[in-house]
Amino acid sequence: MKNKVSVLFMLTGILFAACLLLSNILASKIMMIGPWSAPAGVLIFPLAYIINDVLVEVWGYQKTRLIIWAGFGVNVLAVLFFTLAISVTAAPFWQNQDAFTTVLGSTPRIVAASMLAYLLGSFLNAYVMSKFKVLTKGKGFSIRAILSTLVGEGADSLIFISIAFAGLFPVKVILGMIVTQALMKTVYEIAVLPLTIWTVNKVKKMEGIDTFDYSVSYNPFRLKQIENAN
Repeated sequence: MKNKVSVLFMLTGILFAACLLLSNILASKIMMIGPWSAPAGVLIFPLAYIINDVLVEVWGYQKTRLIIWAGFGVNVLAVLFFTLAISVTAAPFWQNQDAFTTVLGSTPRIVAASMLAYLLGSFLNAYVMSKFKVLTKGKGFSIRAILSTLVGEGADSLIFISIAFAGLFPVKVILGMIVTQALMKTVYEIAVLPLTIWTVNKVKKMEGIDTFDYSVSYNPFRLKQIENAN
């Protein structure tokens, strides 16, 4: 764990964690996109998957694994302090407790669904990006990015919506929500793909690296293994 990391890697990790935190807060609002309803978190959450792609493509799976767990830790910390802030007695002249609770409060079921979906989706996204980069010898970044997003976002939507809403809505509605959210997030990825490609090329040039995970453990819990595997 004494391996040095670059400032750019650190800033990318901070941005990744910030996107996750913001998406969970924004998710308290349900918005309409045409005839479909979706949590407002979909406005920013796909950006976390794009950053995930950049992290794996430039620095490899090992360091991305560290960032994924860091993002998880930030969100756990946020939930704990949101819960604490909601539970403490409000000042008698402050009239916004209900609104504060609505925006920042979550049921244990929603929190569990969100955390589990995030971990599974993020690690699957990173795994697919890493594996296919080695198999394709670094070619076809666009295909790898879209495929990894389909797998990661699909798993994320499946886990989150199934756990969060099972028994509350009919199975047909839940399946529709899963497919709609996964497709919306993938379309988002495709729409900004030119920017993602430009970012990857720019960061590779600035960092002077292009990591291939030839001999890497994909065990999510091997946090001590963060060196580059070029």
